[in-house]
Amino acid sequence: MESIGIQSQIRRNNIRSVILLIAFPLLILLMVYAFLLFGLSQNASEANAGFILSTPYVLLGTALWFMIAWFFHASMIRVATGSKPLERKEDKRIYNLLENLCISQGMPMPKLYLIEDDSLNAFTSGMSPRFYSITLSRGIVNRLEDNELEGVLAHELTHIRNRDVRVLIISIIFVGIFSFLAEMAFRSLRYASGGRSRNGKGAGAVILVAIAITAVCYLISMLLRFGISRSREYLADAGAAELTRDPHALADALEKISHDPAIEAIRSRDVAQLFIDNPKPAVQGFSWSKLFATHPPIEKRVEILRKMSHPA
Repeated sequence: MESIGIQSQIRRNNIRSVILLIAFPLLILLMVYAFLLFGLSQNASEANAGFILSTPYVLLGTALWFMIAWFFHASMIRVATGSKPLERKEDKRIYNLLENLCISQGMPMPKLYLIEDDSLNAFTSGMSPRFYSITLSRGIVNRLEDNELEGVLAHELTHIRNRDVRVLIISIIFVGIFSFLAEMAFRSLRYASGGRSRNGKGAGAVILVAIAITAVCYLISMLLRFGISRSREYLADAGAAELTRDPHALADALEKISHDPAIEAIRSRDVAQLFIDNPKPAVQGFSWSKLFATHPPIEKRVEILRKMSHPA
């Protein structure tokens, strides 16, 4: 039953990866066409001609962006988090815990990295076995018991087994493109509004159209990403519980993490959503932050784990 469930999840994530690889470029092309039609062209025929001419360049630029991110994402994440390799001689305890889990599942052991921060958090990154890694904060290493830390490592290994990380990083790459385009549009508007040319008003209007279109596409891309991101944490929790046969240990770990999850070195919201808990300000009732949350509430995750049977 376990292997069937895992294989089913792997197939779903493979399909999602393909859908993302198709959906995001199509969304970028849609944005370009809308900009040509409503921002620059006087009629549909001009927009169609401009779209046909620009499509190869847009696709080439998107492919180059994606290839750079694919091959260098691991280095970018390490720079963004300030993590460094964790050697076996530095902490045999972690290596032994992770090695035992990997042996039990016949998995190659991912690389281990450490963030020198007293807060408690962890994440997995990598889109292929060559790049798979688990990063832990100093706080989570020092403040969790062995069985709790094993539960966290099992959670991260389940992300690798399910290929959750590949789907998430692909979505992060493409959302980053829209974020970059939105930032460029805002900068262009500020530049145009500060200029003194006769065409300043016309340019400003075009840039406003670009901002509106980019904002809509950015929102759509985020909704696509959030549509695939929330359930992965519940599935990883369940996978960790099956792997360790101790759901309560992971529940205890999550409760400790929830009290101090914020890693000071993390400035990027995109990187933060890779973590086992993406800290957000506590807001009562409805809020946009809850609507666009990348993780389910940690209290619900703990509640589900507590309901699972404890090992005899």
